Amino acid sequence: MSKNRFPSARRKFIKKLAGAGAALALLGGSRPLLAARKKALTGVRVAQAADDHTRVVFDLSGPLEHKLFTLENPPRVVVDLLGARKSTALSTDSNRTSLLKGIRSAVRNSRDLRIVLDLDTRVRPRSFLLQPDSKSGYRLVVDMYQTRLSPTPIKTRREQMRKKLEQVVIAIDPGHGGKDPGALGHKGTREKDVVLALGKKLKAQINATPGYRAVLTREGDRFIPLRKRVAVARAARADLFVSLHADSYKSPRVEGASVYALSLNGASSEAARLIAHKENASDLIGGISLDDKDDLIASVLLDLSQTATIQDSLELGNKVLGKLGKVCKLNKKSVQQAGFAVLKAPDMPSILIETAFISNPKEERRLKSSKYQHKMARAIFSGIREHVRKQRLV
Repeated sequence: MSKNRFPSARRKFIKKLAGAGAALALLGGSRPLLAARKKALTGVRVAQAADDHTRVVFDLSGPLEHKLFTLENPPRVVVDLLGARKSTALSTDSNRTSLLKGIRSAVRNSRDLRIVLDLDTRVRPRSFLLQPDSKSGYRLVVDMYQTRLSPTPIKTRREQMRKKLEQVVIAIDPGHGGKDPGALGHKGTREKDVVLALGKKLKAQINATPGYRAVLTREGDRFIPLRKRVAVARAARADLFVSLHADSYKSPRVEGASVYALSLNGASSEAARLIAHKENASDLIGGISLDDKDDLIASVLLDLSQTATIQDSLELGNKVLGKLGKVCKLNKKSVQQAGFAVLKAPDMPSILIETAFISNPKEERRLKSSKYQHKMARAIFSGIREHVRKQRLV
């Protein structure tokens, strides 16, 4: 795909909400404070998004570093706010949910504020820092998800993915097609042709593996609108979405593969679109219809779903990128984020793979090679399987 063509669970709430943090998390590590003056914790809000998900939002007077970790016996989540002073904002009794028993705090090392979230059960925490917007200042968000599966007989999409005997459905989206050839190589190789060939090989490898099933958004040389591609994946009840492309650049020397997930700006624009047309957005966030929700509730539900999906997408992208790096050169060594339309499903982890630069004669030859396509398909599927195995353990 050419650089100048970047496009700007079922009945219960999604069990897979995994936090939005990979690109924004300021987790762990010892780093200098962002400012010498102590920041203040100005407020705390607790919300139960689902039986197995509690969100805690800490309002801050400015940006700061933090560390997050868990303790057992009894289960606790600990948040260290580096360079923050003690606050009366934590003196409240309205901090209990089905997971959270209460919140306490103390000054640590005469420098930092330690906050302890006492829990009723083990959780998997995620955290991310939100920048100020028109309504709020800096906020540190801590999402906590119960690690054991709910005994409810109603299975959500994420529960199905975690269960070892369930089939994982992967949507493969060969980019372009029909009247849209995509990028062109110096020898006339068309992007739409090589990514379709790669997609078919990837599908064959996936379908030959027990517990996995693949669907293609297009089986032949036909044009499919971007949002229709996502609709095809959703109709197949896909757990993951993988879009295949080949990059292009004015210099024939530029080479290497890259992987993209959705950007926060892309998520925000999609949320606005869905809220504006929420009567047509039923079943987009784990089976919860938006058409009977007011805009505020719809916005919260979409935010919870989209931030979690971006995190899942980043984790999936990192696994795939690591495997691709073993069979080809990487143009970008970390997962990039952009507003691609095909990545905007709010509850389906989605990545876009730029397999190579078709404008590079050497990579153009490789992309046309059936042997190289098989090798690339194996690397992509290996990364997908590693991601799925990790999801099943949490």
